[in-house]
Amino acid sequence: MIGHIDNIQKRELNSPEVKHASIKALVGPQEGWNGYVFRVLEVGVEGYTPKHQHPWPHINYILEGDGELFLDGKVEHVTSGSYAYIPGNTLHQFKNIGRTTFKFICIVPEEGHK
Repeated sequence: MIGHIDNIQKRELNSPEVKHASIKALVGPQEGWNGYVFRVLEVGVEGYTPKHQHPWPHINYILEGDGELFLDGKVEHVTSGSYAYIPGNTLHQFKNIGRTTFKFICIVPEEGHK
C-alpha cells in the first residue's frame, strides 16, 4: 500500500477542550495493519489538543512546528525531530506555541482511534 497524506480527508477535533486541531488516519486495520492506527495531527497557531488520559499508550514524533507537551505534570518543549512515548493512564496535552502549524505523528492501538 502506498498513499499520500494530501489524499486523506482530515477530521476536525471538536470539543470545548480542543482548539484548532485536526487528525488524519493514514494506516490502520482497513489498510491491513491490525491492532494499530498511524495518524497525523495538525494543531493550528494558538491551538491545542485536549488535556486527557486513557488506558492505552501511544507514540508521537514531531514533524514540524514548535510545541509544548504536557506529560504527567511537566511541560516539555518539542520541535521537529522530538519524540515521546506516552504511557497509558498518563495525563497529557499538546499545544502549538509557534507561528506555524504544529504537526506530529501519533501511533495508537486500534482501541485508541475513535
